[in-house]
Amino acid sequence: MEQDYILTVSALNDYVAAGLRADPLLSSLRLRGQMSGFKPAASGHWYFTLKDAESAIDCVMFRTQAMRVSFRPKNGDDVIVHGSVGLYTASGRYQMYCDSMRMEGVGSLWRQFEALKEKLQAEGLFDAARKRPLPKYPRKIAVVTSESGAVWHDIRHVAYARDPQIQLELVPVPVQGEGAAEQIAEGLFLAGRLPGVDLVIVGRGGGSMEDLWCFNEECVARAIAACPVPVISAVGHETDFTIADFAADARAATPSNAAEMAVPEKVNVIAEVQQLRSRLAQAMVQIVQAEKLRLQACVQLLAQLSPAADLREKLAAARQLQLRLDSAARKYLQSRMPEQAMLALRLESSASALLERRDHQLRQVCARLEAISPQRVLERGYAMVTADGTDAIVTSAGAAPKRMRLHFADGTVPVVKEDGE
Repeated sequence: MEQDYILTVSALNDYVAAGLRADPLLSSLRLRGQMSGFKPAASGHWYFTLKDAESAIDCVMFRTQAMRVSFRPKNGDDVIVHGSVGLYTASGRYQMYCDSMRMEGVGSLWRQFEALKEKLQAEGLFDAARKRPLPKYPRKIAVVTSESGAVWHDIRHVAYARDPQIQLELVPVPVQGEGAAEQIAEGLFLAGRLPGVDLVIVGRGGGSMEDLWCFNEECVARAIAACPVPVISAVGHETDFTIADFAADARAATPSNAAEMAVPEKVNVIAEVQQLRSRLAQAMVQIVQAEKLRLQACVQLLAQLSPAADLREKLAAARQLQLRLDSAARKYLQSRMPEQAMLALRLESSASALLERRDHQLRQVCARLEAISPQRVLERGYAMVTADGTDAIVTSAGAAPKRMRLHFADGTVPVVKEDGE
């Protein structure tokens, strides 16, 4: 008897899950349905059911993908989701794993447009304060659009007609269809970082709301806001408005209008340069004249404040003071002359009396000195003994040398000391 093969529940669920993953149709598909049982989890994941008139399927959208959805779904919304079908082996329930979601139909698209617009406006992404002015004289412009569409042709035609020297560089991207929004965002990132680029134009020609929808995606709006240079949005016709228009630094009614906004006409630039040159020349003449007047005033002021002039003034003042001083001195001396004469007489009288007294005192001193003079003593009969050959005076017999001299008032006599004396 053939033995039955027995599986575990886990093995069976793993087998079915592997089969679902291997099916190419179920690994990437779009599913239309009505939102039911929507439950946002604290983790950020979304759990919900999609149903139609006859069936329903459980769905999950993980936090990373849910953050990219530009609207908040609610029960009853008709949506289109993209993802893969798989089996949740823990419970044995098959479900769809969604990676993107959009509203279905024009009415739904409009609600989605309004929801994203409200969200980004609340963040301040559309504030006028963050809008950057367009460069007045751009040197190089990057154009993010389709390579095969009329937009690139129209922008080149208008731009080169206005200024043949303008540099244009195309960043080709799809402007409609699945994945176009992400590629436009990437194109904006690249365009803003091209060497020398100081302005970016992004856009496409007219079409339905569905055709223009990639310019209503959140990733495009954030790429425009993050672009390091100003961005002009030129999407559709004048009556068409997209999220990109609100996020851009400027909106053009058409791509041709974007080229007109971005590129000034060369003839106007030349005329403006000539006008500026004329105004500059006039301003320079006025400045030179004003500076000449100021220089003259400075020269005059410098002459007034010159040290030489000040020195001349001080010398003149000094001379005046010297004259006044001499005059005052003469007047003073003249006024004191009688007093000086009297003082001179008194001084002369006092000096004469003083000299007479000093002369008398001097004669007395001289008389006394004369009386005690050695010469006078010698004249009275005394003699002075000195050692022969020296001026040393001999004052005692014991100190008398062999040869001596006797000094008298009228001369000297040599003597010799005899032995035994």
